[in-house]
Amino acid sequence: MTFAVDEINKSLHLLSNVTLGFRIYDSCGLATRATQATMQLLTGLNLQIPNYRCVRKPLPAIIGDAASRNSIPIAQLVGLYGQPQISYGSTVALLSNKKQFPSFLRTAPSDKFQSIGLAHLLIYFGWNWVGILAEESDYGQQGSQTVKEELLKSGACIAFFESIPAVYNEKKIQRIIDVIKGSSANAILAFSSDDSLNPVMEGISEHNITKKIWLASDGWCFSPIFSNNNFIKTLNGTIGFVSQKGEMPDFKEHLMDVNPFKTPNDIFVKEFWEVAFGCKWMQHNLSSHVRNTVTEKTLFCSGSEKLNELNNPFTDVSSLTTPYNVYQAVLVTAQALNDMFSCSPGYGLLENGSCPGIHHFEPWQLLSYLKKVHFRNKVGEEIFFDLNGDPPAVYDILNWQVNQNGLSRYVEVGRYDTSARPDLVISEHKIVWNGGHTQVPQSVCSESCHAGYRRSNLQGQPKCCYTCILCPDGEITNQSDSSTCWMCPEEYWSNAVRNNCLPRSVEFLSFDEPLGITLTSASIICTLIPVTALTIFMRHRETPVVKANNRNISFLLLLALTLCFLCSLMFIGHPMRLTCLLKQATFGIVFTLCVSCVLAKTLMVVIAFNATKPNSCLKKWVGPALPNSVVLVCTMFQITLCILWLTISPPFPVMNRNVQHDKIIIECDEGSGIAFWCLLGYMGLLASVSFVVAFLARKLPDTFNEAQFITFSMLIFVSVWLSFIPAYLSTKGKYMVAVEIFAILSSSAGLFSCIFLPKCYIILLRPEMNTREYLMGKGNINI
Repeated sequence: MTFAVDEINKSLHLLSNVTLGFRIYDSCGLATRATQATMQLLTGLNLQIPNYRCVRKPLPAIIGDAASRNSIPIAQLVGLYGQPQISYGSTVALLSNKKQFPSFLRTAPSDKFQSIGLAHLLIYFGWNWVGILAEESDYGQQGSQTVKEELLKSGACIAFFESIPAVYNEKKIQRIIDVIKGSSANAILAFSSDDSLNPVMEGISEHNITKKIWLASDGWCFSPIFSNNNFIKTLNGTIGFVSQKGEMPDFKEHLMDVNPFKTPNDIFVKEFWEVAFGCKWMQHNLSSHVRNTVTEKTLFCSGSEKLNELNNPFTDVSSLTTPYNVYQAVLVTAQALNDMFSCSPGYGLLENGSCPGIHHFEPWQLLSYLKKVHFRNKVGEEIFFDLNGDPPAVYDILNWQVNQNGLSRYVEVGRYDTSARPDLVISEHKIVWNGGHTQVPQSVCSESCHAGYRRSNLQGQPKCCYTCILCPDGEITNQSDSSTCWMCPEEYWSNAVRNNCLPRSVEFLSFDEPLGITLTSASIICTLIPVTALTIFMRHRETPVVKANNRNISFLLLLALTLCFLCSLMFIGHPMRLTCLLKQATFGIVFTLCVSCVLAKTLMVVIAFNATKPNSCLKKWVGPALPNSVVLVCTMFQITLCILWLTISPPFPVMNRNVQHDKIIIECDEGSGIAFWCLLGYMGLLASVSFVVAFLARKLPDTFNEAQFITFSMLIFVSVWLSFIPAYLSTKGKYMVAVEIFAILSSSAGLFSCIFLPKCYIILLRPEMNTREYLMGKGNINI
């Protein structure tokens, strides 16, 4: 303060015709002493007489106090008179309330900014499980509450919130230590002054509670109390906020110029000199007690000792915070006085633009100019107050580290500036955490949920305590600690670890895949068999075996079987609208044609053998008319059913995404399921009738009785399609198509094998049996 006043008084540009003076009172950290000193400044008397002033010289401003608990009663008092008060260390947010404290200003930023900055620092490092210690004062309680509110807004949780007693209380301190020891929170914020926090830290050090991350408010971050070796294990790696250090040109020279002979009445300088140089001042009239302490080895102070040869905090001006704020407070007062004294009538800040007198002005008049102060100091820093009387908030972020001598040192690792973007800047590579680690430690209730997992809160626990659950099929999270999973688009599906949506593969029974190639080959080979048989039958169409049981129906049946084998190819390949429309209808019609031919042949066997009986009325039914009519009528019924199906609710291709989640199955929707099952049911009915008729005719003369072969063929046919139903319903996608193709091929092969293989065997390998005489001799008359 003396440096600032001397600098202003020597200035040719600031208050050039005015000399500033000052009076200093020590509040001793007590609110009552601070109030008493304020009354003495206001009255000019050692007696405290309200509303009375004994001195003629005006009192422009009161600088102080440092502690918020002392500044509050001062501000309440001087606010009644509009007396400007500029604090250099009171940071409690309550003092920004201009209704309660209308004349209070400060050069130290409000704790509101510090609290928000501390909360941002915790969020920056990902510490969402935080313990808070708050001093039982306006400074501790208001500041920590703001931090708590900001943390809760960001989604963090408070592991514990404990109040530090302003007056030493062993039980409360022990409780705080027990809570810290039992908590899983590694990050602990202490919003307190150094003297209140000291007993707590001593207890923590005694209990050897280490590996905690301490965050310090400006009330104790730079305190020499915690710089001794007792706290190294506990506080090494601490991160703290302090107001931005300022640069005061020539201040170090001012300190180096301090000497007891220049200020002989200053008892503090003499005491400092003895402590700094380890000497004693030689004084006359020493008491006997003091004289006894003086020995031959006692070093006496001469006053010629050199301060620049010392290496202690007094000579270190590299990190000035509080002294700089004091300097700023004096500087803004001088600037406001200069602005007020430079006022031109009609342009002043008072009523009607008037200007106050230079030697006679009221404190509230100067307050108007103080609120409007806006200038740059010698080093170019912008100085002004906002509407709440607060300066711009700029904090240095310090990291406590141990130097080579085992002593604590403070390393600047970042800055918090409310007027900048981004407001928080951290140099992580400069930080050394407790234990010498460089990796950021964790302070979380639950480990982070990786991508692919979502958080599920534990019942009765804060939201920061949770378990991680893998996202369901089809849902993903591509970020950590997600509370929800997101559905993949329809054309995509989640991967195995649920952190990415992958395109679904398209599936259908293709001609290119092994299953499709196998079924295609089987269909073509099987098609050649009835074609070959038809060729054989055509060449031997005049032989008894071919002529037996209506050779035209046999030719038609072989043609129908050929079509049955071929129609299976329509089920293979990419389903198109035309193939979906025709394949089931074609399959139903050609198979109905086959079964109708079999039914016609069966009826002809029964009629032919029974027509030989005397007086039989069945003779008139012998001939091609009946079997042709049976085939035509039965087939036309199925054709009609298919036409109705294709007209009312035809099949169509669909992209089925519900069968296999990682695949899109392209298949044919039957349109009307009832129509499809009616088609199969009608075929089954015809096959059952053929089976029953053939079974009843199985004991007729059997040299070449087809009823037995038809019975077996229909038994195979019905068995295949009865097995097809559960197999078809239990499979999905291309395998469902493959089941139907297999049923088509196997049932067709069964029909051919039972009905035509025996005939081909006789024609090709047993020609002696292929004669009319042989068949007539065995009782076969149906030639």
